[in-house]
Amino acid sequence: MSNAQHSPGQLYVISAPSGAGKTSLISSLLHTVDNLVMSISYTTRAPRALETHGIDYFFVSDIEFKEMQAEQLFLEQAQVFKYHYGTSKEWVEKTLAKGKDIVLELDWQGHRSIKALYPDAMGIFILPPSKETLAHRLNGRGQDDPEVILHRMQQASDEISHYNEYDYIIVNHDLKIATEEVASIIQAARLSLSRQQIEQAELITSLLPS
Repeated sequence: MSNAQHSPGQLYVISAPSGAGKTSLISSLLHTVDNLVMSISYTTRAPRALETHGIDYFFVSDIEFKEMQAEQLFLEQAQVFKYHYGTSKEWVEKTLAKGKDIVLELDWQGHRSIKALYPDAMGIFILPPSKETLAHRLNGRGQDDPEVILHRMQQASDEISHYNEYDYIIVNHDLKIATEEVASIIQAARLSLSRQQIEQAELITSLLPS
């Protein structure tokens, strides 16, 4: 039986300290779960190696970012280190209305902002298996100089201290297992009563006593 109705999509905020494997996990997740899209943030930082404008981020100047702020085009925005990041309000609202689930890759401040606007948004915090693993991953990326890596390690403890503001905790000791665990969270949400009442309304009506 075909079903023309669909429920609004679900927002997922995924956060982690730098080096916890968040980006790799999200990439794996997007290849594993259908009807799931990644929100592309605007940022004032320069592209890293292999990053592409419009795919990884929308790279804009400080002036362009401030103009967007003035026009209130961001759903959330934050300053991380000396750079600015923002999520397009219009894109998120239109995508959710189409019934697509969205992953937002944000820090704990961004997570707070999203939860204030969308209380039903689900927060997933990614932990590294150990501090030693975190340091090894940061040094192994070869993208940042030692001073930046040291600063990121110092910031990691503060980031992790906000873990209890999230709905789920995933320890990324193995990418495949971590991907499966996050996928199971999304699948469970899709089978929730609130979503199935809308998506299976026609079927449910046909099965109930007349």
